[in-house]
Amino acid sequence: MATKKTREKIVSAFLALVAAKGWHGFDMADLAAEAGVKLSVLRAAFPTKLSCFKAFLSEIDQTVLDGIDAEMADEPGRDRLFDVLMSRLDALAPHRDAIRALKDAARADPQLALRLNSAAVVSQRWMLTAAGLPSSGARAGVIAQGLVVAFARVVDVWLDDEDPGLARTMSALDKELDEGEVWLGRLDRIGKMMNPLFSGLRRRAARKEAAGDGARASHDDDGTSPASA
Repeated sequence: MATKKTREKIVSAFLALVAAKGWHGFDMADLAAEAGVKLSVLRAAFPTKLSCFKAFLSEIDQTVLDGIDAEMADEPGRDRLFDVLMSRLDALAPHRDAIRALKDAARADPQLALRLNSAAVVSQRWMLTAAGLPSSGARAGVIAQGLVVAFARVVDVWLDDEDPGLARTMSALDKELDEGEVWLGRLDRIGKMMNPLFSGLRRRAARKEAAGDGARASHDDDGTSPASA
């Protein structure tokens, strides 16, 4: 079983290879050689490149969660989320080349993009949690997916932002969160409008099911079965 140090070494080697050769430019044997581990050790720890990517995201999540600013607790939720996402960018900073290569690969490979997206949604749920916002349920799932898309746009700006203060990046994040609030407000209004319709459909389905149960009970009382009727 790979130790924590070995797993970290493998993830580091994975990021170095992605940065240098792109997602499709190396195979697992190359990764084992780069990390200096046996194939059997690599297979047991990380059977696929995607599992390495997930481990990388988990490391970033842990860094952000460990660094939650307690002084932000009384700030509005939007401000807390802004702070958390900026902290995420700080954690990603040492890996800019790998991030750029990952984005290039995702743009060129829709199937890969979908797989990376699924992992990124999990991370963004944790970012909601870090910001003290609801992170479970269908609504939070929609918000997390929206954050994946919004954060990807911010990362595009961040990758080329050479200002130490990241002014362009912060402006882009502000804009994305503003647009997200507008979009979420519209979604909530649509949900409220649709609730009566869904409630009516559920009531109709319940009445239909009850009528079907009554019909089956009647057949049973008559000594017949629905199949023989």
